[in-house]
Amino acid sequence: MSILKNIALWTLLLSAGIVQDLVAATAEGAPSDLSTERPVVYMIPVNEGIHQANLYVLRRGLKEAIRKEADMVLLDMDTPGGAVDICLEMMEMLSYFKGETATYVNSDAISAGAFIASATDAIYFAPNGKMGAAAVIQGSGEDVPETARLKVESYLLANIRLASEGFRYRADVIRAMMDADYELVIEGAVIKPSGSLLTVTAKQAMELYGDPEVPLLGAGIYESVEDLLDAKYGSGAYELEALEITYSMELAKWLAGFASVILGAGMLLLFIEFKTPGFGIFGIGGIALLGVFFMSHYLAGLAGNEAILIFVFGILFLGIEVLILPGVFIFGILGLIMLFGSLLMAMSDFWPGGVVPFSSEVLFLPLQNLFLGLSIAVIGALIMGRIFKGSFIEKSIVLDETLGGKDALGGKIQVSQYDALIGREGIALTRLNPSGMIKIDNKNYEAHSEGGYIDKDAVVVVCSADNFKIDVKVKCI
Repeated sequence: MSILKNIALWTLLLSAGIVQDLVAATAEGAPSDLSTERPVVYMIPVNEGIHQANLYVLRRGLKEAIRKEADMVLLDMDTPGGAVDICLEMMEMLSYFKGETATYVNSDAISAGAFIASATDAIYFAPNGKMGAAAVIQGSGEDVPETARLKVESYLLANIRLASEGFRYRADVIRAMMDADYELVIEGAVIKPSGSLLTVTAKQAMELYGDPEVPLLGAGIYESVEDLLDAKYGSGAYELEALEITYSMELAKWLAGFASVILGAGMLLLFIEFKTPGFGIFGIGGIALLGVFFMSHYLAGLAGNEAILIFVFGILFLGIEVLILPGVFIFGILGLIMLFGSLLMAMSDFWPGGVVPFSSEVLFLPLQNLFLGLSIAVIGALIMGRIFKGSFIEKSIVLDETLGGKDALGGKIQVSQYDALIGREGIALTRLNPSGMIKIDNKNYEAHSEGGYIDKDAVVVVCSADNFKIDVKVKCI
């Protein structure tokens, strides 16, 4: 019963942690004061260079804001710019939030930061805020070849025009920030001459033009986010929540590149654990790697508590199939469906409330990664079974330590000899629940019970055999 006790303990610990997370998430999402209906503002930091970690932060923050039914998402921005492809994804994500969006430039929204800010409904500035210098360049700092640059700029401007509808000057101002040849002239005033890139200060962004007069770009200048929200909603008349960022976001960014390897290694270790008695280092390692896999996707704003909960129940059902009710199949099938389903959920970019319509594209990359992970696990198992003959790995798998070393095994057998064992009788050297060791003609073999437990010293008959296992059942007397 030691295996069952260990699995039950691990399941209880994992389930308790997930339930705690779910309760905490529910508590955080609940309104703090039911007697009032104050607007909820969810603040998401956009700091340092624009790269994959920023994408993870924004995705996670927007999903949290949607779950909490926030009225406004506010980007607290201070960035020198970064990758254009990541920038475009972040601009698209902002459109998924159906409430009001805004940017607080604190203190720089340069290059890609200017594009992201332009995709929000309002752009506020700190007194020292600056926005602009948004020419498209390569990551090395060199100019992009002209044809490629024109294509990227055309696509960027199209997105900016869509996001800038209703704002008189915003699209032209952003173009002046990215196109050195473009001359921005408003009411005879040259805002930006040809041959340079526009970068506006907070004061310039608030200068008035046109009839009726409207600010060039900004919606206001404020010393802090709190001053901004006090002016917009009234002092204390709103709830401000902020997404906290730690080093774990950078860790998630790094781990995301190894998702398939981590997944495959975790499944391989669990397979080895299944082939060994008790619960040991392989099982702990497999669970740890799968935990790292889910953690990285959770931090990246992909996996939620639901995927982790489904995975735990999948493990539980497989445990029931293998240890309690072998041969029933229904628990094993349900367990496998839940396991693979949870892994796909963890890698798929699903948005709460069906904000983003489901499409085959959502599952393409997750299916690719899952297939790669399964391939790593299968190939790893074959390598361990064929190449590492006689190594400590093989000894662990065939219960070498349990039965007293190499001599107790009575030597290795060739795969071709397994067929000759079918129909032969033997003695169970260990309890088969469902795997264990049997003895046939003074030779010891690893075997698998065809149905239910088989107690130690029971007389067994070999039912079938293949390259991977020997199936036995209790001899009927």
